[in-house]
Amino acid sequence: MNASASPASSPVLVVDNLSVLRDGRLAVEGVSFRLARETDTALVGPNGAGKSTLVAALLGLLPRAAGTVQVLGHPLGPAGELPRAVRAQLAYLPQSLGLQGRLPLTVEEFVGFGSDPCGPSLAWLGGPRRHEAVQRALVRTACHDLADRRLSDLSAGQLKRVLLAFCVVRPRQLLVLDEAQAGLDAPASEQFQQLLLELRRQEGWTVLQVSHDLEMVRRSCDQVLCLNRHLRCSGAPDHALSPAGLADLYGPNLVPYRHHHPGDGR
Repeated sequence: MNASASPASSPVLVVDNLSVLRDGRLAVEGVSFRLARETDTALVGPNGAGKSTLVAALLGLLPRAAGTVQVLGHPLGPAGELPRAVRAQLAYLPQSLGLQGRLPLTVEEFVGFGSDPCGPSLAWLGGPRRHEAVQRALVRTACHDLADRRLSDLSAGQLKRVLLAFCVVRPRQLLVLDEAQAGLDAPASEQFQQLLLELRRQEGWTVLQVSHDLEMVRRSCDQVLCLNRHLRCSGAPDHALSPAGLADLYGPNLVPYRHHHPGDGR
């Protein structure tokens, strides 16, 4: 990175010629892009295109076959190493928590882990101050009435909001979502997206989200990355999701996934 670039203007994430092996095959090949600060970028493509593989590699959960990744100006190590202070600036929302049925935790206890008291910006946070931070996060995500509920007792929509509370309990810069709206009906999906937009603006988050909801992407995102093993195209939604671009990405028989949103006339 150019030493003269100011932190405020430098990209949050820089990916250069990234290739990733999965199950012995090249699942992602030669992908390059940048995420500017405080933008919302969608990663779209057909099933099996390598979207989740790409996300896992960016988080350091899968090894890279080639290429480099920089997070907040710091190179991601071969085994996913990042300085603790940088790692603390990342948050990840998966399709499903997966463990909520086996974790004997209340919502308040779970969100408390998101405060990461070992992280530098909240190293002072303990006792009452930690409790206050958790309570603020619960209120901001409309989860305050769920504080004493077990994770295993939550609906899909409630659990997604709790995951956002986990992310917002401490300052972060990059939020990565892998189909975080999967399993939600149309009203819950719309509520989640509106909450995400509100928190992104308040927190100054940079967002990278995998999505199949192309209408949501058109309405909400600043940039689109079209992936089918290779990066087929990228740019503003009107450009990347043009009929020609979608036909190239999905094939001629595309039936776009979408929710019916309030006021869309259907």
